[in-house]
Amino acid sequence: MSLAETTSKIDHLSEEQQECIEICTEASEVCEWCADECTSSEEMAECLRLCRDVADVASLHARFMARDSNYSSQLAETCAGVCEECAEECERHDAEHCQVCADVLKKCAESCRNMMSA
Repeated sequence: MSLAETTSKIDHLSEEQQECIEICTEASEVCEWCADECTSSEEMAECLRLCRDVADVASLHARFMARDSNYSSQLAETCAGVCEECAEECERHDAEHCQVCADVLKKCAESCRNMMSA
């Protein structure tokens, strides 16, 4: 079963929340990949650190939404902020993994900001 199929079965989630869970999960995964790729270069230390932050915060935010936590809105703000900062850092590097990561993180930040206003 895909993540989209699974989230569609959670009764309390709106369509926007389902999409946010999916993009947060994707952001977490792409950041793990990017961070791993960045380990070989000292000049990528900030990118690696921010990617690890996003991976942790985005996966936590997805879990908070899935369980209808009262703290999901506050975490959405944190997640959006760290995604935006990491996307800016990734955009500074020419590596494919950084560019892919930046694209996903922009979408994740937008989705999280939508959750804050919902």
